[in-house]
Amino acid sequence: MAKEEKELNFEENIKKLETIVKELETGEIPLDDAINKFTEACKIAEICDKKLKNATNSINKILGTDGELKDFEIEES
Repeated sequence: MAKEEKELNFEENIKKLETIVKELETGEIPLDDAINKFTEACKIAEICDKKLKNATNSINKILGTDGELKDFEIEES
């Protein structure tokens, strides 16, 4: 994967992924190019997945009274 793809933010990666999907949906791309685009899309999707997981982990933390970050858990009664 090109270095520039790793430097794109989440929204830019999603737009690039959408563009690739539209290109593949046309069915007008030669097989070798389609395989390369599919591989690129999988890598972009993996980058986006990691960013979402990192964001989720960050959001699910709460600052405790002792100043430490802890996992946020809702106690159901």
